[in-house]
Amino acid sequence: GNIIGSGIFISPKGVLEHAGSVGLALIIWVLGGGVAALGSLCYAELGVTIPKSGGDYSYVTEIFGGLAGFLLLWSAVLIMYPTSLAVIALTFSNYVLQPIFPNCIPPYNASRILSMVCLLLLTWVNSSSVRWATRIQDIFTAGKLLALTLIIIVGFIQIFKGNYKELTPSNAFKFWMIPSVGHLALAFLQGSFAFSGWNFLNYVTEELVNPRRQVPISITLLNLPRAIFISIPLVTFVYTFTNIAYFTAMSPQELLSSNAVAVTFGEKLLGYFSWVMPVSVALSTFGGINGYLFTSSRLCFSGAREGHLPSLLAMIHVKHCTPIPALLLCCLATLIIMLVGDTYTLINYVSFINYLCYGVTIIGLIVLRWKRPKIFRPIKVNLLIPITYLAFWAFLLVFSLYSEPIVCGIGLIIILTGVPVFFLGVYWRNKPKCVNRLI
Repeated sequence: GNIIGSGIFISPKGVLEHAGSVGLALIIWVLGGGVAALGSLCYAELGVTIPKSGGDYSYVTEIFGGLAGFLLLWSAVLIMYPTSLAVIALTFSNYVLQPIFPNCIPPYNASRILSMVCLLLLTWVNSSSVRWATRIQDIFTAGKLLALTLIIIVGFIQIFKGNYKELTPSNAFKFWMIPSVGHLALAFLQGSFAFSGWNFLNYVTEELVNPRRQVPISITLLNLPRAIFISIPLVTFVYTFTNIAYFTAMSPQELLSSNAVAVTFGEKLLGYFSWVMPVSVALSTFGGINGYLFTSSRLCFSGAREGHLPSLLAMIHVKHCTPIPALLLCCLATLIIMLVGDTYTLINYVSFINYLCYGVTIIGLIVLRWKRPKIFRPIKVNLLIPITYLAFWAFLLVFSLYSEPIVCGIGLIIILTGVPVFFLGVYWRNKPKCVNRLI
């Protein structure tokens, strides 16, 4: 439910643009799923070895100490989650309003107001009941999968009719641009954006029912890794075949000229039912907002519990058992970023910071093996898995820095601004009483 958001409706254009051919673009989609699977295997081990809510933050704090954990928390609370939430909410409002304004871009104020109403509604739902929030996630995940299944089925019908000219090897690998290594890194980043969210279940480990469940046979099944093992291959399959379906209806040039790939696909093939596509994107993004709120609030809760954020944010409602102060903080930060405006520029910083956090967390897996070899590990992955992931991670970061030095540099600066905040707010224990009262 978190992984399938707006990415599959946005990223195909970026992947194709940097890949330079249909065939290489499809290979990148498959490899992107493979890399997400490698990362999720590492997170499965960390999730059952350190069974704390908070995901990356909890693991980095446990392994590398308070400063590293705080910097990850700082960048996530300040930029990553509020910006991602703002972009998804704005995508939701634009697609909902599109039928009302068919010949122009929806008005700025209308888009912002609808985004805010959606965010406030889902904040209220998440504050009222964990069960409501997870039910909404289940329902909208089913809706998203049905919409993507429709695209895939229509794509197969097109193939059976013989409309697969762009997918034949001679055309699929006809390069209109020979991609450099930097282009390949950017294509992977675009595809990886669509897979982001694969680590979100680790943020709610403590709220899983039976994270370590014993079964009659002599194998310990764990709900966390089981959910990961099912979801990543399923999402990879759906994404790859959705892209294949796109190419049965559009030439590469048509796809690159479209600002809404799924809508263009619907207009070309679904006729009267073309309205299904903007509706499916709205469903997808609504579920995405719910998922981001659910997980980001748990990150704030975990940070406050460790003493890295004000203790108010570690409080949960006595009746509903929901972290209402943390949810309100996430909602407020997102509303501010929506009002500031240029969230689409910030998304570049988010991608870089995200990947930096993933890599540091998986380095932590190797460090934990060395520092605490005797700790109980219900799942223990082969060391080649984190090493392979880190090789890909290093490739992405190095060539991202080379291709976009300013964007990546600003991302690093955003992270490092947390250093003085850590020493003033966390490390400095004997603060004056007035400062403690303020916090």
